[in-house]
Amino acid sequence: MADGRVKEPVITLTAGPVQAYPRISRAMARPIHYDFDPYFQSVYEDVARKCATALRVEEPALIVHAEPAVGLEAAAASLISRDDVVLNLASGVYGKGYGYWAARYCKELLEIEVPYNEAISAAQVSQMLRTRPDIAIVTAVHHDTPSGTLNPVNEIGKVVRDHGSLFLVDAVSSFAGMDIHPDDCYADVFVTGPGKCLGGAPGLTVMAVSEAAWEHMEANPDCPGASVLSLTDWKDAWSKDAPFPFTPAIAEINGLDAALDVYLEEGPETVWRRHALTARACRAGVKALGLELWAAREEIASPTATTIKVPDGMDDALIRSTMRDVFGTVISGGRGDTAGKLLRIGHMGPVAEPIYAVVAITALAGALSKLGREVDLAAGVAAATAVIMESA
Repeated sequence: MADGRVKEPVITLTAGPVQAYPRISRAMARPIHYDFDPYFQSVYEDVARKCATALRVEEPALIVHAEPAVGLEAAAASLISRDDVVLNLASGVYGKGYGYWAARYCKELLEIEVPYNEAISAAQVSQMLRTRPDIAIVTAVHHDTPSGTLNPVNEIGKVVRDHGSLFLVDAVSSFAGMDIHPDDCYADVFVTGPGKCLGGAPGLTVMAVSEAAWEHMEANPDCPGASVLSLTDWKDAWSKDAPFPFTPAIAEINGLDAALDVYLEEGPETVWRRHALTARACRAGVKALGLELWAAREEIASPTATTIKVPDGMDDALIRSTMRDVFGTVISGGRGDTAGKLLRIGHMGPVAEPIYAVVAITALAGALSKLGREVDLAAGVAAATAVIMESA
């Protein structure tokens, strides 16, 4: 463009941040109120309680005023003490990465690591807990987004709870896109945010924290206070009668309020169904194009992102740039150890609609064809639309 800016994409089908619902954008343009004004304090409490409704927990949610990477690091800093043995589950880039944070604070870090197209089983966790009964905390990523794979956290959480350990779950890119909630997976700290499947902006972290986790933090001599990484500073901030430790992100709270309304008004089960249908249609189209899914087994493939092996001899960045330049469609590449190895098509929030699977298959097939890879566009579109029509 004349002003030097890159042309804006037409359609964003990434693994997040997502193309937010228009209702969220409008909500973020509401007036910015003084954070200690009774009006905003009552709005904040209402949003924290609305989060609890969506999370299906009793207590108002803890809201951290930064995107979920900060929230996840804050959870490690606040929960993990110098006396804790931590078991980290590494089935992908984000799972492995959490171990680096955990290692800063714990007495000893143990890991179960599998190939990044695989998942970790409850049996593997159970065996490790039997071998090391001194494990105090287990950390896991539900949907490891750079791989598009799911760990069975409900089953893992039951094993962890029965052992008497605390369970920290990263559900940032799974909550609101599938049937996953803190109590279902026995999570003591359950971390998510509005910028993925809720279809909002990415500037907040939402957490459900168990009483056992709060007690562990309060007994932790190294739990940060007066810090952006402190969870305990914000424990009671949900209440309109409690002060904020520092200025909350007021526009982001307005956006979260709207995102929760969109989710709850449509109905969670309906939202989950359209995420799942979009992913099924996309996977069918990918296979009909003659491409290979990244996940080792389709049953561990996430309904919120489809990951595809980069065809031999091709460059993932060139495929993605061609999809963007020619078809106006943006998708994601891999991260860390999966960079250059896979392509990621996001099905989150407003683009978790089956027609976007057809769009993604069309843009992907078109880009591959333009780059010299022979694919059958008609077969890919037909396979995706057949899945959609079967559900109608």
